[in-house]
Amino acid sequence: MTSSVPRIALNSTQTIPQLGFGVFLVDPADTQRVVEDALEVGYRHIDTATGYNNETEVGAALKASGIPREEIFLTTKLRNDHQKARDVEGAFARSLQMLDVDYLDLYLIHWPMPANGFFVDTWRTFETFFADGRAKSIGVSNFLVPHLEKLLAETDVVPAVNQVELHPIFQQRELREFQSRHGIHVEAWGPLGQGKYDLFGLPSIQDAARAHHVQPAQVVLRWHLQIGNIVIPKSNSRERMAQNFDLFEFELSADEMSAIDALDENRRVGGDPAEVN
Repeated sequence: MTSSVPRIALNSTQTIPQLGFGVFLVDPADTQRVVEDALEVGYRHIDTATGYNNETEVGAALKASGIPREEIFLTTKLRNDHQKARDVEGAFARSLQMLDVDYLDLYLIHWPMPANGFFVDTWRTFETFFADGRAKSIGVSNFLVPHLEKLLAETDVVPAVNQVELHPIFQQRELREFQSRHGIHVEAWGPLGQGKYDLFGLPSIQDAARAHHVQPAQVVLRWHLQIGNIVIPKSNSRERMAQNFDLFEFELSADEMSAIDALDENRRVGGDPAEVN
C-alpha cells in the first residue's frame, strides 16, 4: 500500500510522503507498539518531536520493524527550552542518539517564540545540519508570515516545510498562499481538529462520506491531500490507522471540495504562535 502514497518534492531535492503518521500525545509506554503498527499498516513517514518525550521509543520501533532506514522519512523538532538555552547543536545530537539514527530526513524549529528573538540564529545552526547532511531537509513549525519573512530576509536556506495547525475550521489561506510563492510546503498538524470541533457531524463532510462510502475522517484527510497539504494524522488504534491510510481509492468532487472550503472560520485549536514564548 505504501506505493499509493504520493511523494512531494521539497526544495531540498528530497521527496516526502504526503501522508504520514504523528505521535503527538502518544504515551511513551505505548509509542513503540503504535509506531510498529503504523509501519505495518504502510506508513513510511513518521513525525515526532523532542517535546513529545517519545523519541527513544520511535527509534526502537524503527529498528524493530526491520524496514531499511532509507525507506522511512523521519522528522523530529527542536524543543523550545533548548532553543531558548542556545543549545541547538546539543539538542540535535541528543535527538539523533535517542532515535538511534545517523541523520534526520527533516528537522524543525518547533515554535518561533518571537519574544525571545532567537529563531534566526537557531535557523543558522540548522543550516549547518543541512550542509553537512545530518539533516536532509530543514524546516519550521508554527511560523506565521512575519516569522517566515524574517528568515527569508536574513538567512540563506528557505525552509522546506512549515508544519502548522490546519483543518477545515482553520484553513490558513494567507499563510498557504505565501508559502506557495516561496516554495515552502504546508504540513498540517491537528488535521482533524483534534476533536475540538464536531467536524465529522457537519453536513458537507457527512454528505461526502456517504457519497463515497467512507468515514468522515477519511473525507477530511482526502481534502487535505487534494489541496496539496502534507498531513500527519495520529491514532493509537491500528484499525483507525488503517482507515486513515485508505485514502487513495476515492476522490472528492469539485463541489465537495468547495463545500469543505466554505467551512473555514479562522478558529484555532492550539496556541497563537505570536504569543507562545
